Amino acid sequence: MSDPTHEPGRVLVGLMSGTSLDGISAAVARFRGGPNGGVHCELLGFTHRAYRADERARLEQAMQQGTAREYCRVQADVGDWMADAALAAMADAGVTAREVAAVASHGQTLWHEPGHSTWQVGDAARIAERTGCDVVSDFRSRDVAAGGQGAPLVTMADYMLFAHDTEWRALQNLGGIGNVTVVPPANTHDRGGMQSVRAFDTGPGVVIIDGVVRTLFDGMSYDRDGLIAAGGRAVEAVVSEAMRHPYFGEVPPKSTGRELFSRAYIADFIRDCQATGAAAADIVATATALTARSLADQYRRYIPEPVRNVVLSGGGAHNPTLVRMIEAAMAHENGPQVCIFDGLYFDGEAKEAVAFALLGYLHISGRAGNVPSATGARGPRPLGSLTPAVR
Repeated sequence: MSDPTHEPGRVLVGLMSGTSLDGISAAVARFRGGPNGGVHCELLGFTHRAYRADERARLEQAMQQGTAREYCRVQADVGDWMADAALAAMADAGVTAREVAAVASHGQTLWHEPGHSTWQVGDAARIAERTGCDVVSDFRSRDVAAGGQGAPLVTMADYMLFAHDTEWRALQNLGGIGNVTVVPPANTHDRGGMQSVRAFDTGPGVVIIDGVVRTLFDGMSYDRDGLIAAGGRAVEAVVSEAMRHPYFGEVPPKSTGRELFSRAYIADFIRDCQATGAAAADIVATATALTARSLADQYRRYIPEPVRNVVLSGGGAHNPTLVRMIEAAMAHENGPQVCIFDGLYFDGEAKEAVAFALLGYLHISGRAGNVPSATGARGPRPLGSLTPAVR
């Protein structure tokens, strides 16, 4: 990952809060230009600002309904939470505002409607005022305006930073929503390899698992180490019925979110399991099996490339029961090897924050940040809007 040269490069802070609603990941990374338009990356620091239960509930409510006043206040307050995370990451990395070229903030998605619009909150002006750094934000809107899905955007980082030297690779994120990037070998990148990159949302990551746990296990926010699912038995009939959802039959590029896998969806899922006599642990096991089954199903349907390894990252990669179920679902002749991002690079929890730091770097470098073959946009576009700091 690191560049052996002594070029100072540019330091950026990446901020990411995903559909799992667990909190804000903040990464400080140094980027340097490489040959053939490539980029070298060095992770300098990483922190995570967890959402309190009341903050998470407030965001979940905002995703369903709210007044203009409530949305206005959420926009401002999330900006402050993002600034808190950025400042903590800068302290962890030992860098000052003068050393940071920009903070790249994804914000918190409240609504994402592919083909029409996307909305992330987190006031960039507040982040700029609090940190003293330029801020690049609102990354998804331009891709949507250009006819794209606005997602997935981590594709550029998967292509530029995490490709295998000689083999096709699938980088699978297991956040609230699962998304995959299929990248060709790095040794093809100087020959137009980006044109063969593809990416799409595979369906649920941990959003259903977490929703079930929060509903059925008072005081718990997720299935730590997959222990609840390991003690249950998946209800096959419920998994099979859930796999009939039209989303799984849609051809990529495609994206989804909590608009589909909502609180109402989770309530129906729990009710369907309970109708079979399933216990609470069985329902968690069923939700875990659905994530694994849907992921493997999407690979078989829509990834014809000769992928040799699948690299898991995100919160779900730390759930051993989910990982075992994915390995089992992927097990077939010449099936890909499943491995964990942390063992190859750095803490996988930092990956998406690093990806948005890269998008910020590309923005201030005047380069496109989307991959049209992944999002469906009409072409490459610069992503994000700049809010300058007062120096």
